[in-house]
Amino acid sequence: MKFGQKISHDLYNEWRPYYINYNLLKRELKDRTVSGDWSDKDEQQFTALLEKELDKVHDFQRAKTSELSRRIKDAEKAVKRLVTEEYTNGDDQPANSTTDPEAQPQRRTDVHQDAGSDDDDDSDDETDVQSIDALEDQFILLEEEVANLVADVHDLALFTKLNITGFMKILKKHDKQTGRPLKPTFIQDYLEKRPFYKYNWDGLIVKLSKLYDLVRNRGHPVQGDSSAGGSQSAFVRQTTKYWVHPDNLVHLKLAILKHLPVLVFNPSKEFESKDAAITSIYFDNEDLELYLGRLEKTEGAEAIRLRWYGDMNVKTIFVERKTHREDWTGEKSVKARFPIKEHLVNAFLRGEYTMDEEFQELVRKGKKTQEEVDSMIQLANEVQYAILTKKLKPVMRTFYNRTAFQLPGDARVRISLDTELTMVREDNWDNKTRAGDNWRRMNIGIDWPFDQLRPEDKESFKYGVLEVKLQTQFGQEPPKWVTDLVSSHLVEAVPK
Repeated sequence: MKFGQKISHDLYNEWRPYYINYNLLKRELKDRTVSGDWSDKDEQQFTALLEKELDKVHDFQRAKTSELSRRIKDAEKAVKRLVTEEYTNGDDQPANSTTDPEAQPQRRTDVHQDAGSDDDDDSDDETDVQSIDALEDQFILLEEEVANLVADVHDLALFTKLNITGFMKILKKHDKQTGRPLKPTFIQDYLEKRPFYKYNWDGLIVKLSKLYDLVRNRGHPVQGDSSAGGSQSAFVRQTTKYWVHPDNLVHLKLAILKHLPVLVFNPSKEFESKDAAITSIYFDNEDLELYLGRLEKTEGAEAIRLRWYGDMNVKTIFVERKTHREDWTGEKSVKARFPIKEHLVNAFLRGEYTMDEEFQELVRKGKKTQEEVDSMIQLANEVQYAILTKKLKPVMRTFYNRTAFQLPGDARVRISLDTELTMVREDNWDNKTRAGDNWRRMNIGIDWPFDQLRPEDKESFKYGVLEVKLQTQFGQEPPKWVTDLVSSHLVEAVPK
């Protein structure tokens, strides 16, 4: 199918006037090149027409994203208002707990204590039921609005994809037919100033997830420790990974949030793009000893990395060691880590600073037991010894943005989606200075796609990586929605 037909087929009809008029641009190009002579005037007029189309697309997307944010905020206010009314009316139970067979009769026991007011009791009961029904009706209306919001975010993401594809295709066609390289100039001078195609959907998705969870639980979302993994005594763990095409990323996130909320560690804070960033620096020597050990799955093979969450201003860095164990040992592969302040990292790597005193302070403050601290000290000393004796240096950086989905404190279903995965060289080999004497290079942060780097210093993975972790009781099937999701066209299973 040609793109002109595709955009006509795939567009959302209500928004038709705001899409790039690809067929018009193609006709203009054809009509002006029919004589084979493309003048400066033709170039100016065609560029002006392109700019007009770009303004139309950019302005619509900006207005629509603002509208979606406002609608989400209005719906959140509506939920809070309903919850307030629920308590004001004397119902101290969550709206969704009225199905509890014990909760509602217990609340009415007090009313029935006055034996002389049977008629009033019946009237009060009827009023309570009517009030609950009216509340439920309003939540059902909110559910419909949330469903519409999900659909609009999905359609707007497709709108963005179709339009940027249209601009790239018409520019390519222009350059081929006219012999004039407009594409690089138009991208730099026009598209970069109206970067509708770079819109970060995660902010909207996090807000929408919070709203979806509020409405689904009738204003009383599940509470729990966001960092907790839950507990089950007899369960089967299963982890599977999938690749996700860039075109399916927003659709997939919207599909998951209907069942699991986006896991947010600080719900009171407004989401920022840096909240999703995870960066790791892997250490090795010039023989790539650690990498080869992991690749060959040698018993006891280690990976040593430094990891941080957020931007380059984060003060706490985690030193991590992953140790591979073969099945015949009867042991499981393990990952252990300890925190270190960023300004102390270089001294630690050079062997000039140890963690002993800092960790002992945790015991004195009552934050850790002596046994826990002894284990942390042992880990830090072993990692430091390996770095010094094996002459390990920073070699490779991995960067990605992670969206995690999980009910707080519930580990039965955990899903993460990593995007913008990029590998960056940190070594000083080939007579080129990258990290230099520092533990990481400082000329990049989380500014993906790291355009300031030489092409040979970075490698991007264009697909998203979906990881699904399940904990089920023996003999229990995974939730149907998970099975449906991983067997859908949105993902492609990848053997480990």
